[in-house]
Amino acid sequence: MSNKTSKNDARLKRQFRVRKKVKGTTERPRLNVFKSSKHIHAQIIDDTTGVTLVAASTISPDIKSDLDYSGNVEAAKKVGAAIAKKAIDKNIISVVFDRNGFLYHGRIKALADAARENGLSF
Repeated sequence: MSNKTSKNDARLKRQFRVRKKVKGTTERPRLNVFKSSKHIHAQIIDDTTGVTLVAASTISPDIKSDLDYSGNVEAAKKVGAAIAKKAIDKNIISVVFDRNGFLYHGRIKALADAARENGLSF
């Protein structure tokens, strides 16, 4: 048996390492991103109370209807724009970005850039 770790094990190690330091507060909640091969999800979480304040994903009907395929960069941009608009409606302007152990490129970067363009700061 080899000691080689899988891609997901390596991601979970990165996630654990980052989550020790990144905490969402009431003033500055955490923007958590999760991606699978078919979908991408974003949530804004207040870690002090353990409550999800805002959520958006490619599964939600308002975003899903605009997409041909939900596992690409264009879908991530739409989710980023949607999460930013929902957050601003709830007076959330500043967040802490939690990439959940995923590398910051591709869909994760596209979501973050779209959220910034639509008014979130992190």
